[in-house]
Amino acid sequence: MTRSDLVAELAERFGQLTHRDTEFAVKTILDAMSDALARGHRIEIRGFGSFSINRRPPRMGRNPRSGEPVLIPEKLVPHFKPGKALREAVDANVPVAPEPAELGTS
Repeated sequence: MTRSDLVAELAERFGQLTHRDTEFAVKTILDAMSDALARGHRIEIRGFGSFSINRRPPRMGRNPRSGEPVLIPEKLVPHFKPGKALREAVDANVPVAPEPAELGTS
């Protein structure tokens, strides 16, 4: 689902909101979440999951062309951890693949 898909679905679900209002609401929420993460805050949405910042320490990498070692600096990266309700909802919708013995190949 893309951002425009989300806006379209919310506008359809809530008929009292115009497409422009819905787009503004989605933009406002996503901007607030981005700002909070940029300031180092943690975001928790009950039943959905939490967003936090993880630190990747500096490390030595290699230049793929020359093969010479290169220092890769420390990075702060966003991290999402799904909540229990989301994990269970996704898991409940996963089709179970049949075992090879059940396919009739013997």
